[in-house]
Amino acid sequence: MVIDVTASANHVKAHVPGAWWLVRSRLSNTVDDLRTLPDAKRYVLTCATSALAAFAAPELAALTGKPVQVLEGGTSAWIRAGQPTETGDAHLASPRIDRYRRPYEGTDNAREAMNAYLEWEYGLVAQLERDGTHGFFVI
Repeated sequence: MVIDVTASANHVKAHVPGAWWLVRSRLSNTVDDLRTLPDAKRYVLTCATSALAAFAAPELAALTGKPVQVLEGGTSAWIRAGQPTETGDAHLASPRIDRYRRPYEGTDNAREAMNAYLEWEYGLVAQLERDGTHGFFVI
C-alpha cells in the first residue's frame, strides 16, 4: 500500500494511483488514521520529494510492525518518469487539517459574497464616525 505524506493540496492535485493520504504529524499522536487504511503486508511511503517520507518511515514501521519502504525521489520522481497519476481526495486517512482555508473555501458561499462582507466590515469605522451615538472610538 502506498501512503502519501505530502501536503494535502499536492496529494489532491496528483498522486500515485491508489495512494492513501495521511498527515505525518498525526502518526506519533494517534493511530486512528492508520485504522482507516485497508490492511497491507507492507507500506511504501511517498511525499513530493521523499524527504518527509524518510522521516515517517521508521515511525510507521514501529507502529505497524510491517516493512516500510520510501519511494525514491517521491511523487515528483514518479511523475517525471511518466508514471500514471490520480487526482482527488478519495483516499484520505486523515482529515485535511494541514492548511489554512479561507472562510469561503469548501462552502457554497461565493467569493463575491465574502468580499462584500469584508467591505462592509472595513466600512464599520466610517459608519461609527457618522453615527456619533455609540461611544466607541478608534485607537
